[in-house]
Amino acid sequence: RDVSLAEGVLAFALLIGLQYAVTWSSVRVAWVRRTVTGEPALLFYRGRFLGDAMRVARVTEDEVRAAARSQGLAALDGIEAVMLETDGSFSVITDVAGDSRSTLDGVNVPGPNEKGV
Repeated sequence: RDVSLAEGVLAFALLIGLQYAVTWSSVRVAWVRRTVTGEPALLFYRGRFLGDAMRVARVTEDEVRAAARSQGLAALDGIEAVMLETDGSFSVITDVAGDSRSTLDGVNVPGPNEKGV
């Protein structure tokens, strides 16, 4: 109750200034970008739920299935991968062409011996 208008405006300006500084830095400095935005998480790959990644991302199998349904897919068989993006949305990848560049390039995909759920 005892906060003056000037203190409120100063706090708001400081918040805007910090937001600008973080955004500016994340565009120009790689380690700031990795710290602030994180990386996408692969949750489902070639018919397998990736349990460790799902636990870290705090995502359930039902949420992955819901992401598939939202893309109009009735079965998980036709899905190559499901990613949890850095903005919190799910990306469902249904087909990866053999020799062309894939949207999964640069993503750590599990090997054949890594366990899922």
